[in-house]
Amino acid sequence: MTASTRTEDLLRGLRDRCLALPEVTEGPTHGAPTWFVRRRSFVKFVDPAGHRLAERSIAFWAAAPPGARDELIAADPEQYFVPRFGGRAWVGMRLDTPRLEWAEVGEIVTDAYRQVAPRFLVARLDHAP
Repeated sequence: MTASTRTEDLLRGLRDRCLALPEVTEGPTHGAPTWFVRRRSFVKFVDPAGHRLAERSIAFWAAAPPGARDELIAADPEQYFVPRFGGRAWVGMRLDTPRLEWAEVGEIVTDAYRQVAPRFLVARLDHAP
């Protein structure tokens, strides 16, 4: 598998999880795919090939509940990190690791959505079959 194929696979997996949430749209910010709910971003894909950042991993940045970023980084600093942008509560998660678990990605994405979505959309998410 080539590096670009791997990047596309990781992007597709992240995109699928983001777009499965109510009223999510995708658009570019700073040249990278970003997901929004009601014009508020909650997840951003980061490919080091397209960004001039110190982070060298394919990753995503996500809004995080209060205190979650520090807990995640303390528990697994190889997987999680403080992103360069996104606000004080955002967390970065590396996607190009051998230990990647898509269920965990889904949990981080859903938690991010909950941080920015209006309450009625979160309620819709909570009551989905």
